[in-house]
Amino acid sequence: MSIQQLRERRDALAKNIANMMENHQGDKWGAEQQKAYDDGMAELDRVNAEIKRHEGFMARIAADAASGNTDALVSEFTRTPGRHSEESRAMRAYLSGGLSAMMAEDLNSMRARQTPDIRAAMSTTTGSEGGYTVALEYYRQLAQAMKAFGGIRSVATILPTGTGAQMQFPTADATAEVGEIVGQNTAVSAGDTTFGNKTLDVYKYSSKKIALPFELIQDSMFDLEGYVQALLALRIGRITASHFTVGTGTSQPTGLVTGATVGKTGTTGQTLTVIYDDLVDLEHSVDPVYRGNARYMMNDLSLKVIRKIKDSQNRPIFVPGYEQGNPGGAPDRLLGREIVVSQEMPVMAANAKSIAFGDFSKYIIREVMDLTLFRMTDSAFTLNGQVGFVAFNRQGGNLIDVGGAVKLYQNSAT
Repeated sequence: MSIQQLRERRDALAKNIANMMENHQGDKWGAEQQKAYDDGMAELDRVNAEIKRHEGFMARIAADAASGNTDALVSEFTRTPGRHSEESRAMRAYLSGGLSAMMAEDLNSMRARQTPDIRAAMSTTTGSEGGYTVALEYYRQLAQAMKAFGGIRSVATILPTGTGAQMQFPTADATAEVGEIVGQNTAVSAGDTTFGNKTLDVYKYSSKKIALPFELIQDSMFDLEGYVQALLALRIGRITASHFTVGTGTSQPTGLVTGATVGKTGTTGQTLTVIYDDLVDLEHSVDPVYRGNARYMMNDLSLKVIRKIKDSQNRPIFVPGYEQGNPGGAPDRLLGREIVVSQEMPVMAANAKSIAFGDFSKYIIREVMDLTLFRMTDSAFTLNGQVGFVAFNRQGGNLIDVGGAVKLYQNSAT
């Protein structure tokens, strides 16, 4: 099945699940619907996994094509069909897979001729039979371990500035202030308002330096310089994503979790879980004026917990999304709200602030300096026979809000 067919299959599954939940509310949801939901979710997970495998394979082909290394995944015969003679094709099939790999007509032709066209094969594993002539092969791209990060950046407000001077945000919370009724010829009461101030500082981030010896750069079959430069950018991306989510505000940005207040504490026993009623309470802890653009944010492990929750009518509260970017695409939803997965969010544990809900555009990420990579060949590295690499960036972040635009769910202590 092609990747396009897989995507269409995923969209159809997700839409069917969403429609079933919409059309079977209340006592219409029974064992039959629950089984259909569970089967659909299992199939959805399988299709998603297959799509990821396709996308990973295509990404590697694209990377090879960009570097000019098409030999790694595409053979000469595949690139130029028909270039080789029928005899060459038959011989290649035999050498690669033995008689079982040859086409039926090739075998019949060989038997009809009764000629010893194919004799005892040499060996690539025995040195004296030709193995010494076979060079070791490596896929010419490093395999990297990957972990998701940076979910908050997709929903925060990005604010580029020309300088890194401290930025001031005057604030005012007049939500509790009301007017009054006065009688004829009666003086009005005093009602002064109060102003506050929030700051948004920036910090200089370093990727930490990496030194590569000349020999490694010259002799490696991989593009080590390109790999190192991408690695330095990832390092800064990971630390800033962490600080923008859970930064303490002391010598580092104030993270979203640090700047927000708790809207709902889990009931006793919910140290590793959350119940339906607590999610409802969390939503309503945010004023309706902010809920129009509100989303959920959580770690993927918390999402795993959410996917198992059912409402009072025994209906799953998680609704899977389908292909985004296409007409009609939709993200995963919880109680009708979009879910943002951020791996920097705390996982569920006693007293953990594991779920955020609200208008995340109130969190502002300030960028002063574009990510800048340096390749250093000065004496400090040259005398050691090395080339140095380092990256710098200036960023800051803070939740600029005094009205409670974002609230947190905190797991119970016991």
